[in-house]
Amino acid sequence: MVRHWEDFHVGDVIEVGPVTVSEEEIVEFALRFDPQPFHVDAEAGRRSPFGGLIASGWHTTALFMGMFVRAVLLDSASLGSPGVDEIRWTAPVRPGDTLTGRSTVTDVQPSSKDPRRGTVFTTNEVFNQDGVLVLRLRARGFFARRAL
Repeated sequence: MVRHWEDFHVGDVIEVGPVTVSEEEIVEFALRFDPQPFHVDAEAGRRSPFGGLIASGWHTTALFMGMFVRAVLLDSASLGSPGVDEIRWTAPVRPGDTLTGRSTVTDVQPSSKDPRRGTVFTTNEVFNQDGVLVLRLRARGFFARRAL
């Protein structure tokens, strides 16, 4: 069943994941997109305030997005997103961490411009295997409405 805007309700909670991140993936992502020393070099990471190699926050965000797409968007009438309202990286993600996410619907609004769509507002949280919150982001997504 394809989820439309009408299928999302305030208070809905959607669990996503898990995904495990390797040292190789952390370095590969960072070399391409965020080559800060503590993301690409284990020794530099040990000398940093983080005490070891850590994933880029953008990598953590991309991992969440992959989990969310597979769990929600591929089976929905998604029309994209106008953006993220807030993003916070609250703890480092390290090699071997297994991440899971939780997406909570905080609001749903019909479009004032296009009666064929609506907006779903979510607060999204990602946790490591120890239950530590590593990412929180507030976002909004456009979804098609069912034909009237």
